[in-house]
Amino acid sequence: MKKDCIAMLLAGGQGSRLYVLTTNVAKPAVPFGGKFRLIDFPLSNCTNSGIDTVGVLTQYQPHELNAYIGSGQPWDLDRLEGGVHILPPYIKGKEGTWYKGTANAIYQNISFIENYNPEYVLVLGGDHIYKMDYSKMLAQHKKTQADCTIAVIEVSEEEATRMGIMSADEDGVIYEFEEKPAKPKSTLASMGIYIFTWKKLKDYLIADENDKKSKNDFGSNVIPAMLADGQKMMVHRFEGYWRDVGTINSLWDANMDMLSGKEINLSNPSWRIYARNPASPPHYIGDNAVVSHSLVTEGCEVYGGVYNSVLFNDVTVEQGAFVEYSIIMPGAVIERGAIIKYAIIAEGARVKSGAKVGAKPGELNDLDQWGVAVIASGVTIGPGKIVGAREMADADLV
Repeated sequence: MKKDCIAMLLAGGQGSRLYVLTTNVAKPAVPFGGKFRLIDFPLSNCTNSGIDTVGVLTQYQPHELNAYIGSGQPWDLDRLEGGVHILPPYIKGKEGTWYKGTANAIYQNISFIENYNPEYVLVLGGDHIYKMDYSKMLAQHKKTQADCTIAVIEVSEEEATRMGIMSADEDGVIYEFEEKPAKPKSTLASMGIYIFTWKKLKDYLIADENDKKSKNDFGSNVIPAMLADGQKMMVHRFEGYWRDVGTINSLWDANMDMLSGKEINLSNPSWRIYARNPASPPHYIGDNAVVSHSLVTEGCEVYGGVYNSVLFNDVTVEQGAFVEYSIIMPGAVIERGAIIKYAIIAEGARVKSGAKVGAKPGELNDLDQWGVAVIASGVTIGPGKIVGAREMADADLV
C-alpha cells in the first residue's frame, strides 16, 4: 500500500508547564474552546488537507487520549487503508525503551511508516491551536525539491528567544538554525511542523540513533545535522493564527482569542475543526440567568451570571453564582454565591457556595503577582474558601 504523504503526530508530551491540568492526561487531550481538545486541530488539519493516514505517537498518560481518538471516526479517519493509528512505545525482541525524544519517537516507528512506502512524511505536534492547509506546504516541498521544509511564523524578538529560529534567504532557503538564541538573528520561528522526503529522513534518523551523544530530537539534532550536511532546507511561511498553549496563561489567552472570534474563526464551514462530541442534551439558561459574550456548550445549566467565559459540556452554574473571564471544563459545578474570576476550573471540579477563585488584574496592588487561578480535575473548593490569583488547587480545600 503506497501513500504519497503520511503524517506522524507527536502526542506523548507531558505538558509539565500546564501543571495540574496535565496530572492525569496527556497535553494533547487537554480540553479547549468549549467542545474541543488540543489534538482536534492537527487531526482536523490533516483531514481538511487530504492526508488520510496519521500515526499518533502517545506515551505520557495515554488512556484518555487513546479513548478519545478511538477509531478516528469524528475526523473521517476510520479508513480501511490508512486512517488513524495509535503508536505507543513497545518492546521489539529483547529491547525497547520509552520515546527518548521527538526524533527517536519517529525512529521507533520506521516499520509503521515503511508499511505505506511514502514519498514524504509530515511531522506534527499535538498541542498547538491553528488552522493550516498542509497540502500547500507539501506542494511547495515538491516544487522546490527540498529535503526538509519547515513551517515558520513571524514572532517578536522577545518570543524568538524561547523558540527555534530560522535564518533564510529571499528564496526561502534556510542557511542557519538557532535553538532558543539569546540574541536572535531572525524572527522566523519554527512551528514544529516539518515535511521530509522520507528516504532522506530515514537515513538521518538511523544516524541520529547511532549517535550515543544525541538527544534524539529534531530541533537539537536532526535539523542541525541536515543543515550542516548541506541538505536543501526550505521555510514555509504561515501567516494565520497559531498559538503554542504550553502554559496556563497561554491556554487561557487562546480560549479568550477563540471567544472573540476575530483571530481564529471556528465557524468557517470550509475548514471545520472536528471533535468527538458528548451525547448531552441542549444547554438550559434559567429565568434569572445572565449570559454575556460567552460560549455555552450542550448539557450546561446556567442559573447565575456568566460573562466573557467558556463553558464546556455539562457545566452547572447555580443561581447567584458569578463567572467572569473564565474557562469552566466539562462537568464542573459552580454553586450558589461562588465567584469565579480569571480562572480555569478543570473537569468535574466543584466550587461550593460562597467560595472565591481568582481575581481581576486590577484587584491586585502588584500586577506581577497576577495570574490565572486553576482548580484541578475533581477537586472541591469548600464553602467560603478562597483561591487567589495565580494559585493552583490540586487537592480538596475544605
